[in-house]
Amino acid sequence: MKASAQIMGLPIISIADGMQIGAVKSFVINPDKGSIDFFTIEQEDVQLSLKAIPFKKIVGVGEFAVTVASSHDVIDLAEIPIANQLVNKQIRIKNTKAITRKGQLLGEVDEFFLNEETGDIVGLALRLESGEAVLPADQVLTYGKDILIVSDGAQDALLSDASLLTQQQERETEREVHSDHIHDKPGAEENIEALEALREKQVALLAGKRVTKDIYDMNGELLFPAGTTLREEDVRRAQEAGPSVIVDVSMNIEAE
Repeated sequence: MKASAQIMGLPIISIADGMQIGAVKSFVINPDKGSIDFFTIEQEDVQLSLKAIPFKKIVGVGEFAVTVASSHDVIDLAEIPIANQLVNKQIRIKNTKAITRKGQLLGEVDEFFLNEETGDIVGLALRLESGEAVLPADQVLTYGKDILIVSDGAQDALLSDASLLTQQQERETEREVHSDHIHDKPGAEENIEALEALREKQVALLAGKRVTKDIYDMNGELLFPAGTTLREEDVRRAQEAGPSVIVDVSMNIEAE
């Protein structure tokens, strides 16, 4: 889970060539799904149209960068009718008022949090008359241009800290896994296959590339000295070391 402020302005890196495409400029929100469908891109050159990365094309959202497979994943929003419709709706979340279905003011949104794996909005940080609180996104009924409509029971669902959203997500995931196990649903297997496909794509893109600086794991141990040409097993080691490590590798490679 990440706050929107942690993602805004991050460099967008192409894994294929190790170059920066641009930086995250804004979010295109899908109000029906309650998700971020696109990151718009800030580029140094003059832009005649709005460029973006579909969230489904994002390989990873790390602490230091957003990674995509290649620069070919950049699209022109004007050329995608559905994306253009979302942009024209001008849905925003921060600095909007959260009002219950019966018209009571709950608070004003200062920040929102999203699942960096799926793009789903998972919670909102609210400024209340009595202080601050976090509202789980499942309490939001409507994402509007100026106002969010929340359930009448939203007050009782408020959390004291954003970290509790993660705990709530973990409990829901455990319930889903348990339910999948009981009912033998195919969805879980499909998710595993999608994750494996993504990891294999990373291996294919990074194997054979040379790292340009020392790469360390989360414990500060040296994984790959500068100049190391990555083998498949090296990429898998970086994947196992964690998302921030594989992002660090992706940002510091050069083609042989």
